[in-house]
Amino acid sequence: MPTDNFIHTDSYYTDKNHPRDFGDKAALGTSAFFNAKFLTQLMMNRKVALAGKFDRYKWATESMNIFQLIENCGGKFHIEGLNNINKTDDPVVFISNHMGTMETMIFPGILASRRPVTFVVKESLVSHWLFGPVMRVRNPITVARHDPVADFKKVMTDGVEHLENGKSVVVFPQSKRVVDFDPGQFNKLGIKLAKKAKAHVVPIAIKTDFWKNGTVVKDLGGINRKLPIYIQFGEPFKIEGAGKTEHEQVIDFISDHLKKWNN
Repeated sequence: MPTDNFIHTDSYYTDKNHPRDFGDKAALGTSAFFNAKFLTQLMMNRKVALAGKFDRYKWATESMNIFQLIENCGGKFHIEGLNNINKTDDPVVFISNHMGTMETMIFPGILASRRPVTFVVKESLVSHWLFGPVMRVRNPITVARHDPVADFKKVMTDGVEHLENGKSVVVFPQSKRVVDFDPGQFNKLGIKLAKKAKAHVVPIAIKTDFWKNGTVVKDLGGINRKLPIYIQFGEPFKIEGAGKTEHEQVIDFISDHLKKWNN
């Protein structure tokens, strides 16, 4: 894949003196400039996707543009363990906690720039007038979220097929975006997929509450420039036995990092 504004190091930290965009400063502490630029980016992406030109490289590049928008509006990234994304040549199952819009917007730039990848997403996103065109061309695994048994079968079938064809899969096992991590709401879907496909798991811990969930439109929340952004990629591991131990391993990985970042 050609290089552009991608991250190629094992860790990445936003320069503490990174300048804020004039438009963001002019917004006088509000999120107006950020949300306006974000919406403009989404509309441009939609147009390109409808033209059938939104390939993996374009997806990763536009994701990094949003990454840079976040930095230009005061976001400070602390990302570590990036080399774990490609530590194994085989496709992997990425399992992450899910706080908000940010991770779904920036993960393609971080992950798809390094290896082929797709996501498990809500079926409604694929038919959404704004997000749908991009989601459809990237061929995600869709779940309806009203029939757990049907969703499980679909992820197992489609997920294994993607993995066997060399494409990694990102799974957010929580039923919805939540700021406070609740292990009881963190299902074993990713672990079961990795076990069935005999694939490695790469755990991801995130703290992305810099970008809040919106009250009216969930994807258009405010930003809190005082909150650092943390992302940690763990070492890949295989599933042994039933997967219970590995499920707890992922939960502990996320919980331990969130505890450290919140102190």
